Amino acid sequence: GDDIYDEGPGPTSPPTTNLVIRGAMLFSVGVFLALVLNLLQVQRNVTLFPPDVISSIFSSAWWVPPCCGTASAMIGLLYPCIDRRLGEPHKFKREWSSVMRCVAVFVGINHASAKVDFANNVQLSLTLAALSIGLWWTFDRSRSGFGLGVSIALLATLATQLLVYNGLFQYTSPDFLYIRSWLPCIFFAGVITMGNIGRQLALYEYKFVQEKTHQD
Repeated sequence: GDDIYDEGPGPTSPPTTNLVIRGAMLFSVGVFLALVLNLLQVQRNVTLFPPDVISSIFSSAWWVPPCCGTASAMIGLLYPCIDRRLGEPHKFKREWSSVMRCVAVFVGINHASAKVDFANNVQLSLTLAALSIGLWWTFDRSRSGFGLGVSIALLATLATQLLVYNGLFQYTSPDFLYIRSWLPCIFFAGVITMGNIGRQLALYEYKFVQEKTHQD
């Protein structure tokens, strides 16, 4: 069943190669999502990159997707690790269809931030905050997930403030110091999404290792 993958290091403990493979997969997902979401934001001119979309993806902010990829890999590997440490295996909705829905909802939340017109930014931020917490409630529901999501979102927001402050890129109409006030909600939803993918990969790997040991 899917109720155990917090077995601590035993004879079936997955080797580093599996960890690297998982990290690489998470990295690619992160880069892919960053490119897709960047396109959405550029179309709406939320971030000021050159108007030519293709060149804007590859020149002005070339460092954004790798950063997102690295963060995604770290988050995706961290979540299963923390579940193990806390001895709370994550049992809620553990199948790929649920993970795919989670990714779709995350992209949807981003799409809303770029496309839907709200009367003011406070409304937009509150709506996105509600959607992000809804995403966590629908696909995660673990306290560790929520805590990690909030702390990583705050750190990422701080990092973005510093990048904007140092002039690496800028938001078209910042309303919260140097950035848009809805950014932490997007980060939170992203962390929950990557955490979900990471847990699912860890579970998949655990089952694979278990089957191998049974065969041996």
